[in-house]
Amino acid sequence: MAEKKAFLLRLDPRVWVELERLAQSDLRSVNAEIEYLLRDALARRGAAPKAEAWPAPPEADPG
Repeated sequence: MAEKKAFLLRLDPRVWVELERLAQSDLRSVNAEIEYLLRDALARRGAAPKAEAWPAPPEADPG
C-alpha cells in the first residue's frame, strides 16, 4: 500500500460532529470519511487523479 501523507487539520467542532455522524452511518472511520469526501469532491470538479493512480479498496473477507 502506498504511504499516505499525514497532516494536521483544524475543524469547526460542528463540522467534526457531522463527519463523525456520516462516518458512523457509512461504517467508516472519520479519516476514511474525510478521504472519501475529498476524493468525491475532486472527481466532481474533474480534478481527480486517474483511477489507476489510487489503490483499490481492500475486499472484504468472505469468512
